Amino acid sequence: MSYSERWQEMFGPAGDEPAMRLASASGDPGSGAGGTGNLKYSKGPWTSASGTAGALRTRAETSRSVLGRGHEGVEAGVGGLSSAVALKSVLRSWEERLRAVRDECDQLKGNLLTVAKEMGESEATVKSSLMGVHVPGRADEKR
Repeated sequence: MSYSERWQEMFGPAGDEPAMRLASASGDPGSGAGGTGNLKYSKGPWTSASGTAGALRTRAETSRSVLGRGHEGVEAGVGGLSSAVALKSVLRSWEERLRAVRDECDQLKGNLLTVAKEMGESEATVKSSLMGVHVPGRADEKR
């Protein structure tokens, strides 16, 4: 059976009531259907999450910088004490962690913006492709 024949079997000839319907896209969802008839997408959450990742990146870098400045001169003040070596080790460890957070948030910010863009473009493409689909009972509605 060809793709076209299978499509006709599932959805019926153009203009006829389809043999199969997606519940989430149906204008008249049947009992137990989860859809409302209005499948929508918003890139808002993706863009918002990207902004949050960017803000966290900035805070991690600011914290790393402040932490470094807070330790300036400490070695001179505690010279000869064994705690100075331990303190320097802890400082380096936290600086590495904050750099890693900064870098990961930077990458995450870009990835989330990419998803928002791609999902928005996909939504526009799907909407455009559905403009020519006949939905029984919706002939007079604008899409």
